[in-house]
Amino acid sequence: MANENVWTRKHLIGIEELSREEVEMVLDTAPQFLAVQDRESGIKKVPLLQGRLIANLFMEPSTRTRISFELAAKRLSADTLTFSASSSSTKKGETLHDTLANIEAMKTDLVVIRSPFAGAPALLTESHTSNIINAGDGYHEHPTQALLDTFTMRQHIRKLREDDTATLDGVRVALIGDISHSRVARSNIWALKKLGASIILCAPETLIPMNIQKMGVEVTSNLKEAMTDADVVYALRIQMERQASSLFPSLREYIRLFRVDNESLKHAPDNALIMHPGPINRDIELASDVADCNRSLVLEQVSNGVAIRMAVMHLLANSAQPTDQE
Repeated sequence: MANENVWTRKHLIGIEELSREEVEMVLDTAPQFLAVQDRESGIKKVPLLQGRLIANLFMEPSTRTRISFELAAKRLSADTLTFSASSSSTKKGETLHDTLANIEAMKTDLVVIRSPFAGAPALLTESHTSNIINAGDGYHEHPTQALLDTFTMRQHIRKLREDDTATLDGVRVALIGDISHSRVARSNIWALKKLGASIILCAPETLIPMNIQKMGVEVTSNLKEAMTDADVVYALRIQMERQASSLFPSLREYIRLFRVDNESLKHAPDNALIMHPGPINRDIELASDVADCNRSLVLEQVSNGVAIRMAVMHLLANSAQPTDQE
């Protein structure tokens, strides 16, 4: 088991605030929880959070992330409560602070929150006692997604290099798609930069935030350029629901210029890994045959996501100490 005394944060709000050592600590803790999932006995639980109460507060629609957090909590033997915006008192005008205060009155230990408002989880840490995990806030961050993604990348880089100690230093990652509306892209940029990877972003100019180069990334609108020398090709979902107006001429045009498919992958190395955070708009940002090919890590990302979230919950609940970052 990893040295838990290294971890001192009470909350996980974003990757930006973490050190490389803290990111690697989560990645190094996850394998023991992958082993729990793969037990031959079929008993996929450990008692590390037995008697603890975890509340999942989701103010936006979510399937994959919500289920992953719920399963992670149950595999740690925690009790769980799940709230959604559509069935909560926020529909009646209750503030998020009051909603969380009422949840905490039930003696919760840890709260997982997804909010459409950037900064909401960080704001809640100022006046609430529970450990808080950001499960996505607006366009800001999605830290556990970046952790599961970098964990998945590192596992496969280690396999390819036949080196159990290999890192992501020098690994080249192409993030392709809707950068502007993607909290996944932002968290991955922070995580990958901290872990020594190089990043190139590829999208129509209208889907690339201004001045994003200041984060230490390359930017291009040429898919061939992005694919060249990429160890990982990471396609992002086109988030039509977040766009106030169409930011490219047509889906047909986007597919022609930016879809990750067998034709565009000819420009990438033969062993380039394929990733996507889900849900996939099949045959738009990612061709179906590529999503399902043997280089695709999409389903592995989902499996690793449960282990990473188990690791995060365990570290926060069992080794957190108050710090100035609260």
